Amino acid sequence: MVVLVTGASRGIGRAIAERFARDGHSVALCATGANEALWQTEKEFLSRGYTAAAFAGDLADYDTASEVLLAVIARFGEPDVLVNNAGIAHTGLFADMRPGEWQKLIDVNIGAMLNLSHHAARFMARRHGGCIVNISSIWGVSGASCEAVYSMTKAAVNGFTKALGKELGPAGVRVNAIACGMVDTEMNAAFTDEEKEEFLAGVPLSRMGTPTEIADIAVFLASDGAAYVNAQVIVADGGLL
Repeated sequence: MVVLVTGASRGIGRAIAERFARDGHSVALCATGANEALWQTEKEFLSRGYTAAAFAGDLADYDTASEVLLAVIARFGEPDVLVNNAGIAHTGLFADMRPGEWQKLIDVNIGAMLNLSHHAARFMARRHGGCIVNISSIWGVSGASCEAVYSMTKAAVNGFTKALGKELGPAGVRVNAIACGMVDTEMNAAFTDEEKEEFLAGVPLSRMGTPTEIADIAVFLASDGAAYVNAQVIVADGGLL
């Protein structure tokens, strides 16, 4: 399979990309901006014998997203799996946010997903097969104080997933999402140990999730084993919600 993963240079995205690559699939490592971590990830994957290549571009820009996808197709062929993982967070009172801050959240968390899904779905529907996996958050389900706009963007991801899955289902294309709880990534490294302990006190499994655990779910959703799973938001939060 050809698998395109956004936000593939770190955290959950990198773990997902590595899991697919380790299973022998061709993986397009995509990121909104050209950064050293992206090229380093490509270098490490190639050193392990994986079939992978890095592609950088502003995925929140519709035309650039198209160019990135066409570059992936030229290298590996049409994508069988699209993993919309790229995302950023913002913690703080909504009243203190500036328009530029919430627009950036919207562009990265929603815009990039819309653009790539719009382009990739055409190829998938024409072949009558394919899978889109969107990486979301439990805050898109329940909302989180001091993460109002982030919660809004992830609620949009969840709604889009359910609607697009129903729309593309007749064309043989499945769309699902993973609503993650607290996962041990750089995004959550900004929280203090005390803040993490306070949060985890409400998690029945009493720990953070790992990027590998989320990757395992993504691989399952793209597999034949999940052939009848469509338009679903799978919650992976240790039992918090």
